[in-house]
Amino acid sequence: MTVNRLFPNLLVILMLAFATCVGAQEKPSDYRLGPGDGIRITVFQNADLTLETRVSESGAITYPLIGTVKIGGLTLSAAEQVIAGALKSGGYIQQPQVTVNLLAFRGTQVSVLGHVAKPGRYPLETSQLRLSDMLATAGGISPEGADFVIVTGIRDGQPFRKEVDIAGMFLDGKRLQDDILVLGGDAIYVQRQPKFYIYGEVKSAAGFFRIERNMTIRQALALSGGPTSKASERNLSIYRRNASGTIERITPDLNSPVQPDDVLFVRESLF
Repeated sequence: MTVNRLFPNLLVILMLAFATCVGAQEKPSDYRLGPGDGIRITVFQNADLTLETRVSESGAITYPLIGTVKIGGLTLSAAEQVIAGALKSGGYIQQPQVTVNLLAFRGTQVSVLGHVAKPGRYPLETSQLRLSDMLATAGGISPEGADFVIVTGIRDGQPFRKEVDIAGMFLDGKRLQDDILVLGGDAIYVQRQPKFYIYGEVKSAAGFFRIERNMTIRQALALSGGPTSKASERNLSIYRRNASGTIERITPDLNSPVQPDDVLFVRESLF
């Protein structure tokens, strides 16, 4: 077979593959409609019922014959069933075959808040965006941000909240399932990285420092340069808030983990 005869066949195959991909993108099965989404509604053998419209802020559309229909929060297939049911129950079409295609993901947004480079609301332009994708869209976690982020939203009609260890997710391959898909209306909050405070007889300036992963009290002390010649590790005390909210003074095990908002005090030696 010559190249000239092969080319038309190859072109047809590529066009069919492209059409299949487009169709898959138009109708993601798990996508839920939200305010501002552009859709096209068609009814088999009823061309006069074809409608292109947008979902209102209340999650509704106005459709011929049946009037206002609330489809916000529904998947595309569920929206098809609702419209078909209204056409059938109204006596307009006996067996309506309704198709809803998504034209534009405009209304569904995700809020990224807290310690990221560019906090704000971002459109959910595909149904396959994961938590890491949204953080990257917001410019990533800032230097002041924590390794842990909190995701809130609605799943299966119920309030949803999940705390995700972003660094651990990549350091430990077993946690990749925590890179969850985000949905419209989700909020991602990056909290401030926990800090500890130190003052007294330390070699460098007193102040506060970021608590790194698995940091011990000995490592925290080393960040400040360690005790001066007037003190030693034995002169270290920690002021820590207990479960009842009271600040108590403890003599720590230097190999134990430092806790958020710990205040380390290095006393001067008496002798």
